[in-house]
Amino acid sequence: MPPRPDPTTLPCSPLDETTGLKYFPRLVEKIRLHQQGRLWEELHQNLGKGMDRWICEFLHLNYDELKARVLEGGSDEELLQWSQEHGRPLNDTDKLVWNSYAAKLGWNDHVTPTLHRRKIENGLEDRADIVTMAHYMDVDEGRRE
Repeated sequence: MPPRPDPTTLPCSPLDETTGLKYFPRLVEKIRLHQQGRLWEELHQNLGKGMDRWICEFLHLNYDELKARVLEGGSDEELLQWSQEHGRPLNDTDKLVWNSYAAKLGWNDHVTPTLHRRKIENGLEDRADIVTMAHYMDVDEGRRE
């Protein structure tokens, strides 16, 4: 496995939540870290893609518009509130659906081949406990062994 990145260059876990919505804090933290020139370089290629894009689409937001709003400042909670005002409001069922998707992404779905490829690239192919992208990211970024 490649050397671990400097923890100060990493966003939080994809399973962390803002007001009950998984991945949102990671999305905004990636934007902030990138603007500061501190984001782990391996994460640059996926800015606005993959989970970033999917959560924006779920919220009915344009990534670049959200990015501009994040860079204006505000707490994660304020940014999620803005997102719901400029995209679509979420109820508890919406959050349940998104959170289930975010937590299980890579487990027997359209992202499984990507998860498998990344595990091989990082010498983790024998890790049967890594069954979702969230597990992979947490191991890859050093939050989990």
